[in-house]
Amino acid sequence: MSRKPWVLAALLAPMLVAAPLAWFAAATDSRRTTVDRAQARPVALVLGAGLRSDGRPTLLLARRLDIAADLYHRGTVDAVLVSGADDEPAAMRAYLLSAGVPDSKIVCDAAGFRTWDSCLRARHVYGVRSAIVVTQEFHLPRAVVLCGAAGIDATGVGDRSLRARGRATVYGWLREVPAAVKALGDTLQRPAPQSVGEPMSSIADAVRAPRPQPGGSAIAGGER
Repeated sequence: MSRKPWVLAALLAPMLVAAPLAWFAAATDSRRTTVDRAQARPVALVLGAGLRSDGRPTLLLARRLDIAADLYHRGTVDAVLVSGADDEPAAMRAYLLSAGVPDSKIVCDAAGFRTWDSCLRARHVYGVRSAIVVTQEFHLPRAVVLCGAAGIDATGVGDRSLRARGRATVYGWLREVPAAVKALGDTLQRPAPQSVGEPMSSIADAVRAPRPQPGGSAIAGGER
């Protein structure tokens, strides 16, 4: 029996596994941008990335939060939705507060157990229709695709983490290959999140809340 079919299958298998990641990257190219070029949206959606042993955000997560704070202070977004599991959102809120983002402009989702859950809950629990999703560059194509599949008109800003955390960034890129395969299944099957939850108005309230100004005055946020 010829071995050529088996050889061909062995050669094609890695390409097929990597195909979803390549497609996500191509499909979101025009929707991935930088802080400087990001167009205004009502909400920044920050995805969790773990906590340190002392309960503070990991370096990768802190860099995501720095981007979100920058977007807020530039006036690009009116509110920040932080999504993670368990104690993660509270730590993210504390970090944003220390970065000068007002408490009234921060909403926590403690049931963002994975990216799909965070995106789906942002849309169906918090009513987010338009957002800038913030994460690392290696995660950004998948995050933007999943937000779109959940019904959010999303663009994304990614952190270039290679110099800051080289090993973790390389691992992140490698992890994205199987993660993209699973994400493709999510876009097709649309599974319910681990925690569904009732609709909440907290993000709409945060967007409309007055934006404190350095002189003590405030201007109201608005729908975009």
